Amino acid sequence: MAIATEPMPQAETRVTGAHAKRTTFDSAVQVLAYVVLILVAVTMFIPFIFSVATSLKTNAEILALSFTNMFWPENATLQAYRTVANSDIRVWFGNSVLVAAIWVISRAVFDSMAGYAFARMQFPGKNLVFLMILSTLMVPGIVTIIPKFLILRDLGLLNGYGALTVPFLTDAFGIFLMKQFFESIPIELEEAARVDGASRYRMFIQIILPNAAPAFTALAIFSFQGSWNSFLEPLIYVSDPSRYTLPLGLAYFQKANYTDWSVVMAIATITTIPIAIFYIFFQRFFVEGVTSSGIKG
Repeated sequence: MAIATEPMPQAETRVTGAHAKRTTFDSAVQVLAYVVLILVAVTMFIPFIFSVATSLKTNAEILALSFTNMFWPENATLQAYRTVANSDIRVWFGNSVLVAAIWVISRAVFDSMAGYAFARMQFPGKNLVFLMILSTLMVPGIVTIIPKFLILRDLGLLNGYGALTVPFLTDAFGIFLMKQFFESIPIELEEAARVDGASRYRMFIQIILPNAAPAFTALAIFSFQGSWNSFLEPLIYVSDPSRYTLPLGLAYFQKANYTDWSVVMAIATITTIPIAIFYIFFQRFFVEGVTSSGIKG
């Protein structure tokens, strides 16, 4: 005996209504999330705007700070930047660019080679060596400063570019970063190349490296940021003013002009702009590199 079933319009209406409410709720949550993110971004950007505005003010206007001229000077002037330009900032800036370039290039070469060896090659003690390298990440940097100083002194590298570059040609985090990314590349690509007679070096250069652009970009940003903001090591390893990097040179310059707040803010702006531009151009690759190389275990 067949039982006829009738449609249930009320149930369908309830389901459709619940779905509409859920869609509306999800949209509201998404809008709220965007609003919160925008507010956080604006809040984080306020100090930089304040620094730029203060660097364009006169000292009298800075001392008479009010809400109306907090983020925009009433009588803008570039006198603070002229004062900074009369210093040795060109030398400091050039030293920072040179040191940063050496850091980025050397770490791209050495960290990628070491990361590939740990990711693909088999040799005795590989896991133990990799564990020893990772263990250095747990050692505070301040602990190794004195040993590095003694080694650089014995090698005759103090007060020169060698002291600013040789101890930083490679790092454990970069090796770990590249290893994790190389392991995410399908090994079938290398097996196909090996069948065609490609050597290990040819596979590394022609197959692995072209596919590792996101990881290289992330490594370059980390290296550039570390070099550009490095202060304690140059302070200890270098005493020759002609070898000062930008943070070290501007710290000494700021010490001599600490009461001139417009000059201090001009220094802060000049130091921040290069790395901000670097991030703006490479932020997309930076996110791709972090997500691609930092998650796979």
